[in-house]
Amino acid sequence: MKNNLIIQTILLNLFFLSLGLEGVAQQAFTDITEPSGIDHEYQVYEGTFGGGVTVFDVNNDGFEDLYITSGIKSDRLYLNNGNGTFKDIFEGSGLEVTNEYVTQGVVSADVNKDGFRDLFITTITTTDGKKVIPRAKNLLFLNQGDSTFKDVTDAYGLEDLNSFSTGPSFGDFNADGYPDLFVGNYFQEFTGKLGIIKDATIVSANQTAKSYLLQNNDGEKFENVYEDYGLGHKGFGFGGVFTDFDNDQDQDLLVNQDFGYKAVPNFLYRNEYPSEHFEDVSKETGMDLKINAMGAAVGDYNNDGWMDYYITNIKFNMLMENQGYRLPFVDKAKELGTYNLAISWGANFADFDHDEDLDLFVSNGDLNPNCTPMGNFYFENNANTFTEKGRELAINDYGIGRGSVIFDMDNDGDMDLLVVNQKPILNYPIPSTTKLFRNDIAKGNWLKVALKGIDAEANGIGSRVTIIANGKKIIREIDGGGSSHLSQNSVIAHFGLGASLVVDSVIVDWTGGKQQIVTQVDINQQLEIVESNTPAKDQSYFWYYLSFIVLLIIAYFLYRKRMLVKK
Repeated sequence: MKNNLIIQTILLNLFFLSLGLEGVAQQAFTDITEPSGIDHEYQVYEGTFGGGVTVFDVNNDGFEDLYITSGIKSDRLYLNNGNGTFKDIFEGSGLEVTNEYVTQGVVSADVNKDGFRDLFITTITTTDGKKVIPRAKNLLFLNQGDSTFKDVTDAYGLEDLNSFSTGPSFGDFNADGYPDLFVGNYFQEFTGKLGIIKDATIVSANQTAKSYLLQNNDGEKFENVYEDYGLGHKGFGFGGVFTDFDNDQDQDLLVNQDFGYKAVPNFLYRNEYPSEHFEDVSKETGMDLKINAMGAAVGDYNNDGWMDYYITNIKFNMLMENQGYRLPFVDKAKELGTYNLAISWGANFADFDHDEDLDLFVSNGDLNPNCTPMGNFYFENNANTFTEKGRELAINDYGIGRGSVIFDMDNDGDMDLLVVNQKPILNYPIPSTTKLFRNDIAKGNWLKVALKGIDAEANGIGSRVTIIANGKKIIREIDGGGSSHLSQNSVIAHFGLGASLVVDSVIVDWTGGKQQIVTQVDINQQLEIVESNTPAKDQSYFWYYLSFIVLLIIAYFLYRKRMLVKK
């Protein structure tokens, strides 16, 4: 009898435990890699890196697709079927020339403003076994509107920019409506096969490289204006990200550098638009980080109206909190709970749980060939402090993580996640393949905002979207790439709304100075905002200021005239 009671108790406890586990499982991310049709791993030689991915709608059907670089293997172009599955349409797409190169990073924008997103892919070398590096060129492909692409690298003036390139980023730094490019370069020159590249050979080579700042001239050609704009630095560049850190409605530039403690640190450049110049403000802002900077996540994690930056690194990452106008950034990683030991690459801010603040995903992976498994991080934001819940939410995959992106794969209103994993060189205890995680944790309401630029960039790259709901102000920047590691997130702005039942206003600050406001917006929808022909704010302010000054001058002379009459 007693034994039966014990057995019953155990069974009941197991039953309730299973219920609890089921509840947890229902609130976790779900690995849907295999049923979705994603079959990919990034493969490179010993000592190299990479693994970029971009999110874009290749055929304008309303479902976002994926381009994933594969290093020495064939890249992937995954068409979203709209039913939770993807189809690889790389063969026959016109992108096959990438097979001749070791691909790295990828970004997408409508280069010629024809209504279709194009692709720019960075490479580090060719696959022909030659010994002198660099010998590769980065590749530009125009979308033909039928899910095929045309190689226009030479036609757009990029054929002579031989490089060992890592992270690309689109932005509109001169606010002319055409997406420009920043390309991070790693080596000026390296002699030997890729297999001998490792920490010692990289640093001893002493061949830090200048990056490229490529100005888009009316959608017809790119011109390297790197030095013309005052960007004279060299470094082991992992790319950069265009972002408005000082809230002046133009795109500044954050540059990530490897071996910052041995060679050249990170840079932060302030855009002096309309002057054709970037000002180096790295030291005065405290952003001259002497670390192995692999990538950056951009977001206003504390909703104070200023963009913050989470910089990935070997050992300890840094959360650089923006203190406001002309004040230096402060590293809050240790204080806020994101100071975990790892080798990190990709990072993504998103409101994964729809509670009106930004959570943080971080992809981790050791360096080949000595790869020790390390799980990814998921930091849940709770009142501007973070709690690591990767294991609890089933997103701590132990593959060799590299680039990562967020997008709404199934158009259900929440942010899903793809993580590029690298194939190990030596034996590895678990599979290391690229993973697609469906978001099953979001509970609150939401809003997505898609921009359609007329004078501004076609998809609003470089612009900023602000919503006001339930007394809260939440900001998102439209991602032009360079975010995470060599990757680009969705260009559709996503907002978690919690229990809010209406959005009081949506404010778009277009690159170039225009501002547009939409009021009383319904929740749980994707809102498309087409740029209006309202004059730029700065222009209107100019006339206000001029009128004010004229009135002051008139008042001054009237006052003087009255005083003279009294005398």
